[in-house]
Amino acid sequence: MAERYAISQVEVPEGAAVPELVKLKMETEAKLAEAKKQALAEKQKTRDEERAKLKERTAAYEKEYADTAAELVKLRREAKLNGNFFVEPEAKLLFVVRIAGIIKMSPKPRKVLQLLRLKQLHNGVFLKVNKPILNMLKLVQPYVTYGFPSLKTVRELIYKRGFGKVSKQRIPLSSNDIISDSLGKHGIHGVEDIIHEIYTVGPNFKQVSNFLWPFKLSSPKGGFINKRHGFCEARGGDWGNREELINDLLRRMN
Repeated sequence: MAERYAISQVEVPEGAAVPELVKLKMETEAKLAEAKKQALAEKQKTRDEERAKLKERTAAYEKEYADTAAELVKLRREAKLNGNFFVEPEAKLLFVVRIAGIIKMSPKPRKVLQLLRLKQLHNGVFLKVNKPILNMLKLVQPYVTYGFPSLKTVRELIYKRGFGKVSKQRIPLSSNDIISDSLGKHGIHGVEDIIHEIYTVGPNFKQVSNFLWPFKLSSPKGGFINKRHGFCEARGGDWGNREELINDLLRRMN
């Protein structure tokens, strides 16, 4: 069998008699090799085009972030000059971290945490700010802490601890092909697209958030203050709404 297989791999001398089956096999293998070569070339060409488009989109995103920040600074300065108060725009994005285990937890909060995909201690997810989500957070407030993440925090979390859900498996985001295969139909082909969609709470936020596996964070450096008490209490604590101060906690947990 090894000798017969070797015949199809070597060049047959001119004028030599070649069995018909061997000739057919050689022709088939040549066609398959050519088809494979063409498919690889097309795939490489498509990948290069997508990469170039992603670079352009990334530059556009950076400009958008910078313009938004500059506009806010300008409005704050105008308000200060005119002796007015500047009302900050309402946050659209939440990051929720589970800080309590399952012991002595009643069934209702346990079910809500399951719906929020916070099944383990120190799991974290991005959520859109709306009435149903805020009502759900009220039910589980003693078991979670949450706030409004900055662009830097979103980027660090996704780049360092971002994993995708592919066929119900936890896959690291090591290649843009993984993202394209799952979210390409929504126009998302790279990590920067994911960051932009999450941070701006775009039209495909739900699909992107469901694609991202819940973040598995470490215990915070320096520890918690007191998990039995709320963050806003006079004596200090951990659970509840931290608003922008969630960024400090996430940097210690990332």
